[in-house]
Amino acid sequence: MPEAFAKKITWLGHDAFRVEVGKTVYFDPYQIENGPEADLVLISHDHFDHCSPEDVARIQGPKTVIVTEKDSAAKLNGDIRVVKPGEILEVDGIKITAVPAYNTDKDFHPKTNEWLGFIVQINGIKLYHAGDTDFIPEMKDLDVDIALLPVSGTYVMGPDQAVKAAISINPKLAIPMHYGAIVGNLQDAIDFEKALKGKVDVLILEKGN
Repeated sequence: MPEAFAKKITWLGHDAFRVEVGKTVYFDPYQIENGPEADLVLISHDHFDHCSPEDVARIQGPKTVIVTEKDSAAKLNGDIRVVKPGEILEVDGIKITAVPAYNTDKDFHPKTNEWLGFIVQINGIKLYHAGDTDFIPEMKDLDVDIALLPVSGTYVMGPDQAVKAAISINPKLAIPMHYGAIVGNLQDAIDFEKALKGKVDVLILEKGN
């Protein structure tokens, strides 16, 4: 089932994804082409490569709902729902759980900012978009089917830490992200996949597919 669901996930580069399963859901749209109008946009935090008002505008319609944290909300317009880690809401039948995302050994994403990762439940599948984060203790309590995990290092966890996160979370499928745009490259994703062989299934997506 997660494999079939994964075919509905399009990686748009960096941390940006589009999921089309009845509803059209975007995560952190950045440097994207025009695409299908969004039913739901989830934005993890207000750094320019995650909260990009011009990219949101490309896929925003009159009924689009944006779920994000307070800093990003101040930069955006429309139907915006502000959440903090630990809060749960439902939008058009989609259950959204806001979870923590922060650095443990660097200062780019402080825990005190209350920036976000998301667990989105659609068609019985729980999809986790980790946001910009290191391997944090809260991950061990997650129950998800598919995990989108950053692997580039520098601002987020690198491949080694991401492997530990994937093993701790133990999803049915892990998809690497946060490479190929600002920092990181395909080799980070390949290293992540190799280290998890026989432990967690990994799918490396091609941009646009």
